Amino acid sequence: MDKFIEKISYIVSTKFKENGYDKQYGKVNVSNRPDLCQFQCNGALAAAKKYGKAPRNIAEEVVESLNSLNTFEEISIAGPGFINIKVKDEILVKYVNDMAKDKKCGCSNAENPMSIVVDYGGANVAKPLHVGHLRSAIIGESIKRTAKFLGHNVIGDVHLGDWGLQIGMVITEVKRRQPGLPYFDESFTGEYPKEAPFTIDELEDIYPKASKLAKSDENAMLEAREATVELQQGRRGYRALWQHILNVSVADLKKNYSSLNVFFDLWKGESDAQEFIPDMVKYLKDNGYTKESEGALVVDVEEETDKAPIPPFLVLKSDGASLYGTTDLATIVQRVQDYNPDEIIYLADKRQSLHFNQLFRCAKKTHIFDKDKTLDYIGFGTMNGKDGKPFKTREGGVMRLHDLIEIIKSAVRDKIVANNSVEADKVEDTARIVGLAALKYGDLSNQATKDYIFDIDRFAAFEGNTGPYILYTVVRIKSILSKVNPTGEEIIIKPYSDVERDLMLKLTKFNEVIEASYAERAPHKICEYIYDVSNIFNRFYNSNKIVSEEDKEKQSSWVAMITLVKRVIEQCLDLLGIEVPEKM
Repeated sequence: MDKFIEKISYIVSTKFKENGYDKQYGKVNVSNRPDLCQFQCNGALAAAKKYGKAPRNIAEEVVESLNSLNTFEEISIAGPGFINIKVKDEILVKYVNDMAKDKKCGCSNAENPMSIVVDYGGANVAKPLHVGHLRSAIIGESIKRTAKFLGHNVIGDVHLGDWGLQIGMVITEVKRRQPGLPYFDESFTGEYPKEAPFTIDELEDIYPKASKLAKSDENAMLEAREATVELQQGRRGYRALWQHILNVSVADLKKNYSSLNVFFDLWKGESDAQEFIPDMVKYLKDNGYTKESEGALVVDVEEETDKAPIPPFLVLKSDGASLYGTTDLATIVQRVQDYNPDEIIYLADKRQSLHFNQLFRCAKKTHIFDKDKTLDYIGFGTMNGKDGKPFKTREGGVMRLHDLIEIIKSAVRDKIVANNSVEADKVEDTARIVGLAALKYGDLSNQATKDYIFDIDRFAAFEGNTGPYILYTVVRIKSILSKVNPTGEEIIIKPYSDVERDLMLKLTKFNEVIEASYAERAPHKICEYIYDVSNIFNRFYNSNKIVSEEDKEKQSSWVAMITLVKRVIEQCLDLLGIEVPEKM
């Protein structure tokens, strides 16, 4: 379906054109004074400069033409030439009822569906997920879901860190603990054990111990670096041990990401790009894109318009070793070969902006990625404690994501028990759903690029702009619908009061909000929208007795309207990766 506001804009634009003005001046916006009108057109003021006429005179001409239509309830001119508009209920009624009949509530598939890769997750194997992984995972998941909902072909890739120095550290620490394992015997030619020589709990103890030792002991660091090189050169035992690390880690990561309602289509890592590096480096050299700088191989990516220096993209170090950036560039080569995407979207901490700027420039300058296609980087802010610093445990360490989830789930559980509205055997699962909603909505309702304060009390509240408040609105609608018997007849949704009219107007913005959320990579716009919808619905709910309403025609209209409200909010929540419980 066309957007409701575009339908209004088209009508107004046509009348501008009929009166001799460019139709661009007929653009309509939602009024910021809903007490005066629903929509407003300010084009007469802009047109006045071009056509040398008083804006009010232009507005009068256009309004006279609009009054000949049977579309608007009221059109007036305010101030120097603002056109204030109220649409007739028939227009609103038709649009909202068409939404109710549509499977996607009026949101159309993209006219030109794209192939899109979303690179999010970014976890390192052998390490547990911590709070720093939260934003990448849930923002990326929302963007992926929204793109799919709009009809694009979307592939989500976890892009694991599985090939760096941390693997060498783990290998050497395992060797110190269990030197007799066959992985360390270079003369061993048999089959390596199928079972890993460690559990996930043991693995999560191994890495921090190894990292701490390597930072304080030069020999330990040297051993870790040597093990990393030998692994990457194909040492058989180390490859087998690395595969165990990968298997154990990925199984645990899948469980943890799943608990967040985050799912990836691809579980590839840095290691998968390694085979593409030699040919890529040869291509860059053969085509004259590289030069030597202090022994290293680089690609200049600075542009004449740069206001500050942009360092060259480092392809290989002076010793010929590849780097994190090399792997990222090779991953683009791999993705082009495997999926030929129109867009690749990256989620990472905003402090990595320089890296992605260099990477994208290099990929396009060297024609590894088509200049007409999109490489996009969403640099997100940090989750901070009330002290304004990155959120940590009471002991000052980085908090595990699992522990964070448990903290907010516990806070929500107490409220659910106090409400006494959920059966005892369903309290835990309800606390899980509502707790995750509190956590994810608390994050996603903030603009992705900004830092925010993690406030458990505020996020877990059942009132205000919170996940639990949105869920409670849906649960309230479910409860109403369970008490009303539908007639089975086709019902026309129509307004019987201003609050219903406000709710219907807000519903018409659904497709507009979803498209804008994807285009701007802004899940917070979906959060703002469902908060507004929930507030208007609750105003309506508090003003009317839906279940006991004696006027059956009115009651049926109300039921059809709140059913659509429920569908719209639930769809938005699904795009945010948030579940809805049956009761709260």
